[in-house]
Amino acid sequence: MDFKSTIRTVPDYPRTGIMFRDVSTLMADAKAFSAAVEKLSAPFEKFEISKVAGIDARGFILGGAIAVRLNAGFLPLRKPGKLPYRTFSESYELEYGSDALHMHVDGVKPGERVLLVDDLIATGGTAEAGVKLLRRGRADIVSAVFLVDLPDLGGARRVRNMGVEVKALVSFDGD
Repeated sequence: MDFKSTIRTVPDYPRTGIMFRDVSTLMADAKAFSAAVEKLSAPFEKFEISKVAGIDARGFILGGAIAVRLNAGFLPLRKPGKLPYRTFSESYELEYGSDALHMHVDGVKPGERVLLVDDLIATGGTAEAGVKLLRRGRADIVSAVFLVDLPDLGGARRVRNMGVEVKALVSFDGD
């Protein structure tokens, strides 16, 4: 399947010069979404994944589907103020601002095998915060998976340099 053709590109969003890769069009296409979940899940079927950690917010959609496919639990990594219990927090810089991710302090048990999931990796700040949160919970991070990689922005390399394998369904050069 040509996954790239199902992803809409929106120029100059959220600010001038950014080519926003809108994966909601892929997710709205039942065949493409199902095939994407299958392709991203398949390499991990034999890994006995305990939890899939999805990054707020599109990572919830993708991560939830992958968790069901892998018969794993789902762990939300959320923006500030969205989790009701005590949390770990990690701040990060985005390609167009800054933010933080939170995880319940009991979100993972030491040694649990976890797959980190988000829709897109650009500069890698969000994924790096996710890795740091999972490590604070002493999870065994099996891999980080994304629908889209923007390799020119270096995020996948940044996460690999943290010792975490990175897989992406498609990449868009020059962004």
